[in-house]
Amino acid sequence: MDLSNLQPALGSTRDRKRIGRGHGSGTGKTSGKGHKGQKARSGGSVKAGFEGGQMPLQRRLPKRGFNPLSRTEYALVNLRDLELFEAGSVVDIEALGKAGLIGQLKDGVKVLGDGELTKALTVKAHKFSKSAQEKISAAGGTAEVL
Repeated sequence: MDLSNLQPALGSTRDRKRIGRGHGSGTGKTSGKGHKGQKARSGGSVKAGFEGGQMPLQRRLPKRGFNPLSRTEYALVNLRDLELFEAGSVVDIEALGKAGLIGQLKDGVKVLGDGELTKALTVKAHKFSKSAQEKISAAGGTAEVL
């Protein structure tokens, strides 16, 4: 056995389909394309969403909504998630990223007041909800806006 006489395993490869080689081949005459029509022609393909000239669905349906270009989108963190930090520690964007609490940093981090906070933490974020700010200060911590 050497590299010069390697062969693929028996039955693992097949010959390519030779279309249009007589009706005994199974793909003779129309070469597996059926009879006439756009899809039987050379280069004949219909673009996605084309409905034969009928007004396509994406143009029949009304446009809805408005996406403002100036909207700021925050990565959200709840107070219950901050329980994993030790008391007295500084919780900033870097610490939140290491803990896996924020994935993609969008326009900043916003801390929401869902859950309870039992430890005094120094939380640094771009924005705080009113309830989050109250709960952080009630636990003896501080909320610093970046």
